[in-house]
Amino acid sequence: MKVTGIVLAGGQGRRMGNVDKGLVILNSRPMVAHVLERLAPQVDEVLVNANQNLEQYAAFGFSVISDSLIGYAGPLAGLQAGLSAAQHELVATVPCDSPFLPLDLIARLKAALLEHRAQLAVAVTHNQPHPVFCLCLRNVLPHLTAFLDNGGRKIDAWYATLNTVEVNFDDEVDAFININTMQELKNL
Repeated sequence: MKVTGIVLAGGQGRRMGNVDKGLVILNSRPMVAHVLERLAPQVDEVLVNANQNLEQYAAFGFSVISDSLIGYAGPLAGLQAGLSAAQHELVATVPCDSPFLPLDLIARLKAALLEHRAQLAVAVTHNQPHPVFCLCLRNVLPHLTAFLDNGGRKIDAWYATLNTVEVNFDDEVDAFININTMQELKNL
């Protein structure tokens, strides 16, 4: 089964001083460039979910999609936009602020999803879920839309309503480092 990968870059970057985190420079390149470099070889299609700086994101050569919900409704709104635009039956999400994501992320999530006949697979390290590192069936879109229409925004609350499998990545803990503040960026 083919996979559409979505880079979630639709937030406001509040903890980073209201800057677009995906475009913040890390090692001479925007963070999203590092994420795209690691994600693109793992999937059959790449979409970037962004709600600002659309032309800058489009310059990376992938389709850019925006949330249909207004007001920066969080990662589930980005997933909804991605599920609506995806060409493939499996859809993965990764955040724009995790430039070291695992090179085997999609393969491991996909294997677990298919083996457990789940609707969604989510990465976990040391019992800590990383909810924006997930792979789900595209057919969960109506269920997600109903959840959002009823005011739901918490990603774990939505996952709890699905047949979800957790996929252990204890061997790659550092791959899930995300950069939320300028201090974290400086420390790297």
